[in-house]
Amino acid sequence: MKLPTERDLIAVAGIAASGLALISMLSARSARVRPTRSHLLAPGRSRSSNAATAKTARELNRAAGTLAASVLADSSVEHYRGSFKNKAMYTPLAVSALTLATSIHGTADTRPLAHKARDAAYLLAAATGVVGSGFHLYNVGKRVGGFSWQNLFYGAPIGAPMAILLSGLLGFCSERVREARRTRPRIFGLPAGRMIAAVAGAGLLGTTGEAGLLHFRGAYHNPFMLLPVTLPPVGAALLLSAAGGDSGRTHRFARWWMRVLTAMGVAGVGFHAYGVSRNMGGWRNWSQNILNGPPIPAPPSFAGLALAGLAALRLMRAHLDA
Repeated sequence: MKLPTERDLIAVAGIAASGLALISMLSARSARVRPTRSHLLAPGRSRSSNAATAKTARELNRAAGTLAASVLADSSVEHYRGSFKNKAMYTPLAVSALTLATSIHGTADTRPLAHKARDAAYLLAAATGVVGSGFHLYNVGKRVGGFSWQNLFYGAPIGAPMAILLSGLLGFCSERVREARRTRPRIFGLPAGRMIAAVAGAGLLGTTGEAGLLHFRGAYHNPFMLLPVTLPPVGAALLLSAAGGDSGRTHRFARWWMRVLTAMGVAGVGFHAYGVSRNMGGWRNWSQNILNGPPIPAPPSFAGLALAGLAALRLMRAHLDA
């Protein structure tokens, strides 16, 4: 396997550092602009409503950051295994690092105001996910046999770029919730809570499909491998039901289920680490087994989507028909 050169690694580090510096510069500049009272208190909206909406937005920033961190670690390992054969393989590393820094900034920002730099970073992440999906589809399709089960198992994972797309979408939604000037936050004219619940539910279904494909490749040799293909679809159904259901419902069971999925995403890291240790040489041969064993950074994607689902349900509870 041809390893990336020191020059390549310095280049991607430079791109990521430049992105982090840009976010820091723009955030510092915006922090010097003190929002006026007219910005903070729109007609018919109380201080408590502003605070509750900003809190939900910060939770969505946290969910977007969890997905971005998962993508950063996972794409680093997978693209390193691919020897960065295509220089575009550096892109998700730089963009996910930028998105992670953006989400950290948004999580720390308590103001009920959207941030243009965060918007730009999140839209870049969403665009990267769309383009990355095209690259991965092309990679699978050009192999001998085209779109066969063999190539789906061992080619570029088709669903992987969707994680950074979801991170960008959730981050963009967080900014729309934060800047809401009315009692019922809306995104593209639709109730914000319902739309975010639908996005998170669809994301859970897509992530389940990716996990199901790879766990099928592993022959489900461990019974716990069934959890990522059984629990998330139930959560997706609950979120989609909440998105299309009647207003005023508490969705208590759905909130409980999102917490279960969050715990599953965290526990999955431990299970995948155990899977790596079972390879020949265990952790003593970590440099090889991390590349060939189950992807340790992948399970937190479920946790990120579950956190987004929790934020959506909380928003729907705080604002009727939201």
